[in-house]
Amino acid sequence: MSRVRQKPEVMSPVGGEAQLRAAVEAGADAVFFGVNAPKGDARGFHARAKVGFEAEALPDIMRGLHERGVQGFVTFNVLVFDRELRQAERQLMHLAESGVDAIIVQDHGVARLAYEICPDLPIHGSTQMSITSAEGAELARRFGASRVVLGRELSLRDIERIARATDLELETFVHGALCVSYSGQCFSSEAWGGRSANRGQCAQACRLPYDLLVDGQERDLGDARYLLSPGDLYALHQVPDLVRIGIDCLKIEGRYKDAEFVALTTAAYRKAVDEAWAGLPLSVTPQEERDLEQVYSRGLGPHFMAGTNHQTVVRGRAPRHRGVQVGTVRGVTERGVLVELTEALKPGDGLVFDPANWRTPEGREEGGFLYGLWQGGRQVDSVPVGQVAELRFGRGAVDGRRVREGDPVWRTHDPSLGARVRPLLDAADPVHTRPVTAHFVGHVGERPSLTLTDEQGRTVTVVGDTLLAEARNRALDPAGLQEQLGKLGGTPYHLAGLTADLRGAGFLPVAALNALRRDATAQLSALRAQSPERRVAPRLDEVLGAAPQNRPGLAAPRLHALVRTPEQLDAALEARPDSITLDYLELYGLKPSVERVKAAGMPVRVASPRILKPTEQNLQKFLLSLDAPLLVRSGGLLEGLQDHAGEVELTGDFSLNAANMLTTRALLELGLTRLTPTHDLNAQQITELAGLVGPQALEVIAYQHLPVFHTEHCVFCRFVSDGTDYTNCGHPCESHRIALRDERGVAHPVMADVGCRNTVFEGRPQVAAAHLPSWLDAGLRDFRLEFVHESPAQVREVIELHRAYFNGGLSRQGLADALGALSDQGTTEGSLFVPNDFGLLDALPVV
Repeated sequence: MSRVRQKPEVMSPVGGEAQLRAAVEAGADAVFFGVNAPKGDARGFHARAKVGFEAEALPDIMRGLHERGVQGFVTFNVLVFDRELRQAERQLMHLAESGVDAIIVQDHGVARLAYEICPDLPIHGSTQMSITSAEGAELARRFGASRVVLGRELSLRDIERIARATDLELETFVHGALCVSYSGQCFSSEAWGGRSANRGQCAQACRLPYDLLVDGQERDLGDARYLLSPGDLYALHQVPDLVRIGIDCLKIEGRYKDAEFVALTTAAYRKAVDEAWAGLPLSVTPQEERDLEQVYSRGLGPHFMAGTNHQTVVRGRAPRHRGVQVGTVRGVTERGVLVELTEALKPGDGLVFDPANWRTPEGREEGGFLYGLWQGGRQVDSVPVGQVAELRFGRGAVDGRRVREGDPVWRTHDPSLGARVRPLLDAADPVHTRPVTAHFVGHVGERPSLTLTDEQGRTVTVVGDTLLAEARNRALDPAGLQEQLGKLGGTPYHLAGLTADLRGAGFLPVAALNALRRDATAQLSALRAQSPERRVAPRLDEVLGAAPQNRPGLAAPRLHALVRTPEQLDAALEARPDSITLDYLELYGLKPSVERVKAAGMPVRVASPRILKPTEQNLQKFLLSLDAPLLVRSGGLLEGLQDHAGEVELTGDFSLNAANMLTTRALLELGLTRLTPTHDLNAQQITELAGLVGPQALEVIAYQHLPVFHTEHCVFCRFVSDGTDYTNCGHPCESHRIALRDERGVAHPVMADVGCRNTVFEGRPQVAAAHLPSWLDAGLRDFRLEFVHESPAQVREVIELHRAYFNGGLSRQGLADALGALSDQGTTEGSLFVPNDFGLLDALPVV
């Protein structure tokens, strides 16, 4: 599929006014930001809840951006609940009317609603859609997207394969923080705090310390404690390849970062894109690279974009900003610390001594602002790199007893950095200007005119007030016009070219020529600031349609057991639930197990991976060859199976992130017989959704270990081998069981899938016993029981306990107590918990 190759946009993160100005002056082509809820609405719908602009200010913000030639993209990148659909509709209409250039959307149903409300408003599929293949991009296109933001786990080769297979606009992150989990596939905040990452409330559980348990025994990892905390993405050196591939937009992450971060990163990628587009080599200097590391870094690297190396993505020493390493501790004196320097230091630098595996309750690190440097007992202005200096700090700033020889020393703050970035932040006049071309018409005896044309082809023409007179001395000529019309200081433009149509030896006073220039630039700015005219109309009622009318007959509840090992399968076959789902690490060992279940006269289903990359599309053929229904976990796979409609029974899983009736209905229309709602819904919301889409359309999970992280980072490879990827790791995932123990003492199992991606599961089973009566009353009849590291005996017992409950032989409290007795870590209500202040049905949309 052919792509139209064009110069990629540089897109910058904006969390406030200072960052907005920094991005514009540093040369951003686009910015992205959130908009807070307007007065009267309970919430905004963006994934950085602590930053965002007020809705009432949005029209003025967009006019200002457009005047400077910058596009404004608004993040609408969270899942939306049914109770919020009316608010979402109002806010989408406001965004469209305010002139935003696109909205970045996670929720498929909301994307379709936005398209119905305003077909002229571009929709960009968020990275929260977990798009890792051309098929995933095409699924987003079905819901109105004209651009998709690719997953940050893709290599350059993967990105190029996708670019060759779709003509959708593609956007990729090039700088900033990495989530350890695939975006849209993290439920740790939901599981452990009721704060959904898919709702803009990430609690950053990935940045916490964990102990590694291998086969039940703690493994000493030396200085590594933060086993799920990745470094930051730095893809400046990959920009030429991304330009060659034809990526449409390069995106910098960091809406919580300050203006210095935005200015420095934007300027760096602006220059890199300009050079790559011109065919010039990258000219970034060592000082510029140090500045990028200094302004904010957990350790910069291209990480997955450069290919898989599990030893580099997660270092594990620290979860926070490190800056630039400046030396190594060589000893402690009575008044300071001896450090062998690898970078020059100066008074005022902010330093931290990295303790790595010191276990302190508050995780405190020693550090402070450098007071001075000493050598040989004398204070010195500077110390050459490679020598040892005594570093002294203010009284009490550093406790030398907690600083050890060999500790790395980091500069977390460099006061001189501000001076280098200040021209972008404090200038009174525009710093980054856009090109305009000028055409001057000067015929003696006629009024002169000046036409300005910007880089988008927009044109204005102004005509002088007086006739062009005959020149007595020097006549107008192109060189003089170039000099005078090029005086565009104080405007957001620079003169890129001039043509002149001169007839006769004409004369025009400098003041009149300046007036033409000022009027033309003012009119051009006014033209650029205009918002596009759009058709906007409320469409929610039409999109919602009618509620399901026919309640199905109340059949007996059905139990669907999901097993992950052959031993668990043996137990499930003995317990004989209503169906068995196979979710094996090694997909290619599935065929015999499928045949075993069929031979036992039981329905069998196979679970797909949650992520499929471009090189993994053959897995679709393999899954189809098993001649069994599929539990579909990947949006790309769902799109790929559209060519096989009716050939295989499909159930959609939680990872498709159906949070409302719009998304649920839309996904069911793609050939799913049932769908499991996202784990972002609590038990009451699941009940309500059943009433809106029909209970027969849903399959709910009554027992599981919530999949809290789903990550490309392989914990097995990184910490149980010396390998870099599956080719040389020795496959410890096939011979060892590992778990991550948190600070509360709960051990969370880790399992790998066929693509070496890891899932970290909540260590305590999540039990729905308290909510089964209301689910049954709502007509729900399909209940899944999912197992991770349960023994065969536990598998049999969990199935039998639920069967006893549904047959009336066990109370819900009896079920909960019995399940709790089976687990040595206890159980949890987890994501199903319903807060006491959760509202009633009167807040639901009218259907």
